[in-house]
Amino acid sequence: MQNNFLRDGDIIVRTFNLNSLIRTVPSTILVLTLCLFLGSCGLATTRPKLEMRMAQSAFVAAKEANAQTLAPGLYRKAEFYYLKAKSSYKRKYFNKAKQYAILSQKFAEKAEYISIRKKALENL
Repeated sequence: MQNNFLRDGDIIVRTFNLNSLIRTVPSTILVLTLCLFLGSCGLATTRPKLEMRMAQSAFVAAKEANAQTLAPGLYRKAEFYYLKAKSSYKRKYFNKAKQYAILSQKFAEKAEYISIRKKALENL
């Protein structure tokens, strides 16, 4: 882009090269279109409300079954993935939040099952 500054007394006159202006318009349109497309991708994903609720209820059930002492490894994994799911959900990373919620539910259900089984075997 060719810029010429001419002083005419106190007035500064700036001249532009028309060819450079014509070249920047298509690239500006391309950048704006790309931003619009990428911005709309966030609108296409849905919030994983059901998965988050299921993970929460499974985690609470595992906690009530005393899984933190009877199945601590699985309980910790469930807690870790549940907290990651909540964090991803708050940051609006809904795909990651859904994956973490499903993993949390899986580990919480396993921890609950093992803790209930251990309690039942202790009473024999």
